[in-house]
Amino acid sequence: MKLTADNTAVVLDSTADFPDAQTRFSNFRIVPLYVRFGDESFKDYVEITPDRFYERLQTDSELPTTSQPTPGDFLATFEELAPRYERILSLQISSTLSGTFASAQAAAELLGGDAVRVIDSRTVSASLGMLGIGVQRRLERGTTDEEIDAYVARYQRDHQLLFTVNTLEYLARGGRIGRAAAFAGNLLNVKPILTIRDGEVIPLKRVRGNAKAFAEFRALFESTSADSPNLKVGIAHAAAPERLAALRELVEHVRPRAEIEIATPLGPVVGTHAGPGTVGFFWYEDA
Repeated sequence: MKLTADNTAVVLDSTADFPDAQTRFSNFRIVPLYVRFGDESFKDYVEITPDRFYERLQTDSELPTTSQPTPGDFLATFEELAPRYERILSLQISSTLSGTFASAQAAAELLGGDAVRVIDSRTVSASLGMLGIGVQRRLERGTTDEEIDAYVARYQRDHQLLFTVNTLEYLARGGRIGRAAAFAGNLLNVKPILTIRDGEVIPLKRVRGNAKAFAEFRALFESTSADSPNLKVGIAHAAAPERLAALRELVEHVRPRAEIEIATPLGPVVGTHAGPGTVGFFWYEDA
């Protein structure tokens, strides 16, 4: 079967931090996760914005929690799309970080048939959004399930993802700290440089201060990329717009031909686990 943007829908979950996906691509849909403050539950991006979330994070005495969409949430989206599209590609946050992938799989089984393919992205945030955009590029020129599988495997292997946090407290409380637990403890003015590999948070280096963290981002970006219009970049931040601006300037200076595909705040769900001050930097070469 030839897959195109006319006969194939792409479903992301809200951890892609890509709230304008459907505005940019009419065949895209976003299924929100949930963030909870005490007894109050909000749909990520839909019922609470990043700005409001980070404001509340500063004032609430209890840290928020998150939960995955229900199979019913995904099923409602699949049922909306099924009459119009022959295939639905559902790309989810890494299954090691969330039960969202399992919910999407359950919904696909409830729908029946083979129209829905649920794919474990093994990544999160703007990296997931960029994976979706890469899938869309292939749909727009015509592709197959086999080509999509090969692309996803190559993306998982080759894409670059760096992030740094102000504190590991949020990752630790949410149980997403992985091997970065080795960096836990007193991090006063010490910035851990982290990545995600095979869905696990992996520590790369500790540096002192934001300036050295930025220098490390630059060094890794320069050493693993070339200036090309095929270089795709994503930037995400948690209540740290100045860091987003600095990384945007870095890309424009060091790799002026690159395309910044996504520049976004971290949404409430990802922000719950990363914490304010986090900045993520993502890049990948794709034709």
